[in-house]
Amino acid sequence: MKLLLFDIDGTLLDSGGAGTKAMNLAFEEVFSIPDAFNGIDMAGKTDTQIMKEGMKRHNISSDNGRLPSLCKSYISHLLHEIKNPAKHLKPGIVSTLDSLRAIKGLYLGLLTGNIETGARIKLDAFGLNSYFSFGAFGNDHEERNSLLPVAIKQFRSLYQKDACYTDCIVIGDTPRDVECAKVHGALSVAVATGPYSYKTLVKSDADMVLYNLLDYNLTELMEGKKWLS
Repeated sequence: MKLLLFDIDGTLLDSGGAGTKAMNLAFEEVFSIPDAFNGIDMAGKTDTQIMKEGMKRHNISSDNGRLPSLCKSYISHLLHEIKNPAKHLKPGIVSTLDSLRAIKGLYLGLLTGNIETGARIKLDAFGLNSYFSFGAFGNDHEERNSLLPVAIKQFRSLYQKDACYTDCIVIGDTPRDVECAKVHGALSVAVATGPYSYKTLVKSDADMVLYNLLDYNLTELMEGKKWLS
């Protein structure tokens, strides 16, 4: 048995800038500050972490009770921004997910920095929600490294099956995705479809590094003896 836990942005899809734009618009709506996140590195971070960084940069306390308002505004803007024509899936995603879902002993979930509502909005834009019945999200914990225990807990609750860290494979496009697996002893697959190059991801100590998630890549790996033992 293996739990395949997918990141979203840069791994499964490109939102066409919808997330960043929605977050900037939300900050402007709530705090009257435009382009608040300009220059802030968002790759691999949780939405909560990013929002707090933006608030700190502009000398706004994250303990002032405004974070929920910011999240609500973000979701409202994301519903509109995700309709942009630049959004697209990464190579081979649907065929990969279809192939993986058909393999006995594999369970597909999410491990993403997106808050859950935002994650589902992005996935829904491509009809991907049905592939992922459980997961861990940016609203579950601010630190990405704390999300894997949440994903396992959700899996156990939904399927009434036991699972441990060594049953998990985290699939993402940043060194932070790799790290959040490594700290718990889980396996990691880094895919060079986001902001980090193949060479950079090789240096991240991922168990495997792929150029993309085309089904002849990942499906064959999952069917191999090493991964399903």
